[in-house]
Amino acid sequence: MSIAQNIERITTQLPEGVKLVAVSKFHPVERLLEAYNAGQRIFGENRAQELAAKAPQMPADIEWHFIGHLQKNKVRMIMPWVSTIQSIDSTQLLQLVNKEAARIDRHINVLLQLHVAKEQTKSGFSVNEILEAAVEGAFNNLSNVTIAGVMAMATFTDDLDQVASEFELVYNTFLTLRDKYFANNPAFKEISMGMSDDWPVAVEHGATLVRIGTDIFGQREY
Repeated sequence: MSIAQNIERITTQLPEGVKLVAVSKFHPVERLLEAYNAGQRIFGENRAQELAAKAPQMPADIEWHFIGHLQKNKVRMIMPWVSTIQSIDSTQLLQLVNKEAARIDRHINVLLQLHVAKEQTKSGFSVNEILEAAVEGAFNNLSNVTIAGVMAMATFTDDLDQVASEFELVYNTFLTLRDKYFANNPAFKEISMGMSDDWPVAVEHGATLVRIGTDIFGQREY
């Protein structure tokens, strides 16, 4: 199937209000343009250098989401291009993103990354850490950043019951944050979870953004 057919197949299955993030890492600009020409406007990249290289070659109305682990020394590189950073995994990174956005007079949406998977290699706040940070006011008074929700990855496993329980934890944590700490922030409404292998489970558990690469572009060219 073509990239356009893949996008149509996925988007027709997504409930209203759930948006598709096309994960385009390691794929060349020509393939991204195929997706763009099929109507796709939100693209997700994992590497700062790759996003900074591709963005100037692509149409200006694309919404670039950074979805990988973001090193502090790479924040400045993506700041002119990115509209949403989904992978805010510490309060220090959040403060730096706010500072760099202010420096170039931009406003950035961010998602707080939750660590719910069993693998230690995945980064993010634990549920306790994110609630403690909220209590301490770490998510307040950000001049150039809007916290728009949460992001998470499930454990890489065939056990869909485990995946479902992890997504349920993300959803319940989102509700706690929204109702207790972001009640005055109408932008706090996004839950980014679900990838090619598990996005239907994520949608069942409240995902509003799904991050799909392989099912759109095929296997990556490393």
